[in-house]
Amino acid sequence: MRVLHQGIALDDRLERFDFERVHGWLTTSYWSLGISRNEVERAFRRSSFGAGAYTDGVQVGCLRLVTDFTRFAYLMDVFVAPEARGRGLGRALVRFALTHPDLSLVSKWTLATQDAHGVYAHVGFHALSEPQRWMSLERPRAWMSEETP
Repeated sequence: MRVLHQGIALDDRLERFDFERVHGWLTTSYWSLGISRNEVERAFRRSSFGAGAYTDGVQVGCLRLVTDFTRFAYLMDVFVAPEARGRGLGRALVRFALTHPDLSLVSKWTLATQDAHGVYAHVGFHALSEPQRWMSLERPRAWMSEETP
């Protein structure tokens, strides 16, 4: 699917992704500091859904989802290139996912953010209503091999 936001194309085809550029963004982001190029591509290719934003053929944004396309979606790796910020592109990317026909059945959307609560609140996200029910497990990244596709 492809839509336009202020002349910027939002597209769900991973074959358009500039993984080198996306890696450059994510490796310096607080949530994925030092992530390898291979891990970035692997994460997007093995996730359920990805979307990019493009202007004049150059990728200027991205997001990915892990979802069952029925009940649950976890939103992550939302990033807008510095030169494309200030035009609502992050929100537009999230709306693109929220309104995508393939995701129309999903009722539970989650994400984690350190500093972009306002971006997500603007499109309907809020703090967990029952955080005491949620749990997590975090393993050290050392188990992942750079060669693993």
